Amino acid sequence: MGSLTRPSVALPGAAASDLFGSSSGGGGGVRELSLRALGRARLGAGRRRSAAVVAKLRKVKKHEYPWPDDPDPNVKGGVLSHLSHFKPLKEKPKPVTLEFEKPLVELEKKIIDVRKMANETGLDFSDQIALLESKYQQALKDLYTHLTPIQRVNIARHPNRPTFLDHVFSITDKFVELHGDRAGYDDPAIVTGIGTIDGERYMFMGHQKGRNTKENIQRNFGMPTPHGYRKALRMMYYADHHKFPIITFIDTPGAYADLKSEELGQGEAIAHNLRTMFGLKVPIVSIVIGEGGSGGALAIGCANKLLMLENAVFYVASPEACAAILWKSAKASPKAAEKLKITSTELCKLQVADGIIPEPLGGAHADPSWTSQQIKNAVVEAMKELKKMDTQELLKHRMLKFRKIGGFQEGIPVDPKRKVNMKNKEEPLLGKISDAELESEVEKLKQKIANAKESSAEASDSGLDELIEKLKKEVDHEYSEAVKALGLDERMSMLREEFVKAKQQEQPLHPILMDKIDKLNKEFNEGLPGAPNYDSLKSKLDMLNELSKVKNAEKVASQKEEINRKLKELLERPDLKEKVEALKAEIEDSGATSPGDVDQGLMEKILNLKKEIDMEMANVLESFGLHVEAIKPTSTDISPEISVKVGNLTKEINNKIEEVVHSSDLKNMMEMLKVEIENAGKVPDSSSKSKIDALQQQIKQRLFEAINSSPELRKRCEELTVEIPEVMESTGESNGRLKSSSGEESPKHEESRIGANAGANGN
Repeated sequence: MGSLTRPSVALPGAAASDLFGSSSGGGGGVRELSLRALGRARLGAGRRRSAAVVAKLRKVKKHEYPWPDDPDPNVKGGVLSHLSHFKPLKEKPKPVTLEFEKPLVELEKKIIDVRKMANETGLDFSDQIALLESKYQQALKDLYTHLTPIQRVNIARHPNRPTFLDHVFSITDKFVELHGDRAGYDDPAIVTGIGTIDGERYMFMGHQKGRNTKENIQRNFGMPTPHGYRKALRMMYYADHHKFPIITFIDTPGAYADLKSEELGQGEAIAHNLRTMFGLKVPIVSIVIGEGGSGGALAIGCANKLLMLENAVFYVASPEACAAILWKSAKASPKAAEKLKITSTELCKLQVADGIIPEPLGGAHADPSWTSQQIKNAVVEAMKELKKMDTQELLKHRMLKFRKIGGFQEGIPVDPKRKVNMKNKEEPLLGKISDAELESEVEKLKQKIANAKESSAEASDSGLDELIEKLKKEVDHEYSEAVKALGLDERMSMLREEFVKAKQQEQPLHPILMDKIDKLNKEFNEGLPGAPNYDSLKSKLDMLNELSKVKNAEKVASQKEEINRKLKELLERPDLKEKVEALKAEIEDSGATSPGDVDQGLMEKILNLKKEIDMEMANVLESFGLHVEAIKPTSTDISPEISVKVGNLTKEINNKIEEVVHSSDLKNMMEMLKVEIENAGKVPDSSSKSKIDALQQQIKQRLFEAINSSPELRKRCEELTVEIPEVMESTGESNGRLKSSSGEESPKHEESRIGANAGANGN
């Protein structure tokens, strides 16, 4: 700077332009010529008035802009790379050991000690060193192939982990950093620039963390302000205009959350980026190289493909924040990290990430160059795929990638792989309903059914079915509580596992297993009255039985009414009515007044029509699931002596059957049959039906063999088989033949009767 005392008189021979002109040399604003003219003027006017000039020069550091006068030619990317503030570190970063890596450090220390001992003593320890190194490599491999989520979080935050610019300068042929958001600020936490990979131009942008404490403070620990997102937005528009594909690198704990950032529109800046990225007409690939936190990561992460380094994490909230919210303590962060599903493997399963980029054992900081090469290969491969798409296909691809995350459609079966990760539907708590409430519901339902019957209205069984199901669950719960109270729950669970295993192998239950089940059942029944919830169980069980009876009564009444209606429709069928009327007319024409007067031909017609009607009725009954048996006519005139013999024989046969049924082998088969029928349901498939039929046939065969194995029973059956026809012949009936009034035998007629069993078929 200089200070000037100007004379008050005009200086002869000096123009104003000579005195005050602009300087190209950057002096005090007056040219050198003007100063010389001013000096001459002083000497000429010294006798009239004195003038003095005082000048002070300040030393300033020469500003290296845009690059130094002597740029380093060895810097990758040429002189343009000097526009970046990112320079190689002068000192080597200090090694940092994570908590779970301490066993490896101990092994490494042993290797160093052995080598030192070998150098000092001159002895050969090569075998021991080789063994320790092999052990170290194996331990390293085991550790890094079985990392927990929180351990991967710690690796992603490692201070020596390579940053965005480390990777960019390794994978690009040329790179120039572009600064500023054109609004007066250049956020150092987000770096943008243009670079080339294999001759192809790309727009790079990413979060930049520091490599030491000084750089972290300068870079704000990789947490951008709104200025950083607006700088990225400006470069997105620039890349879209010039058709440069965009590659973004994500490595931030989240957007900077301070008062000033909120005042400057942090949320609006992130939202603007999200909206803009979905409309960009160039391919976008994002790589998570460290930690990707919340909207701060997503603001430059709306890409066609999201790739993650093997030990990177991507989350909506950090594990520490999640643990503080849910468990009120940051110490629960390992549990939170596991539940959040934030690792690359989990996110690929959820289809949030599209690929995993491998890292060397020990993390990316163990071999940054190799990691950068893997990133380059993944980026080139992804860009080849995306460049094949036209603009509309590219935009649709980006939109669908995010639309499918967390989406669902009703009525479409869920993929079993995804269903595993879905939350189970919450069931209502059992055992919380008091007996009084249940009794009140049962009474209301019974009153409702009674009112419906009185008004001749159809009673709706929906309420009845729901209440029965509710009571069944309550009873099952009470039984489970009783088992726990009696200390039988462990034995019950073990027997259940054995039973399920035997069922899966489709083999009969082993007698030892059946014996265990019987003993446990007996022990439970004996101890049940002493259970604390016995009264509640008994009350609920009584209500369930009562409602089941009501339901069965309603079902039987409804079925009976339907059967009567069907039978009535059958008898009123025109073809049957016509046949009956024709037969009646024929009987009247014959002049017969009693069954004995009917001739043989007419009797044949009557029996045939009766048989036809019986068959039609049997078909109707079987359509309702009722078992119909055809029974040959028996004589009512059999002597009491024969009846007693038949009764005694029947009783002995039943006792024999009961004895066989209680044997372990047959009981086992019957239990299997019961389980198969329950599993098959109302409409069994072909496989279940064949299993049921085979088991039924085996049971019948066993019973038949057991009865035949008794010579006494077989002999008595044969004697009765011979004795009964002789008695029937003596009473005038032989094998169902009818005798005429003259005593002559009429031709043999086999009549049948219809018997309906109220049970299901096969019972």
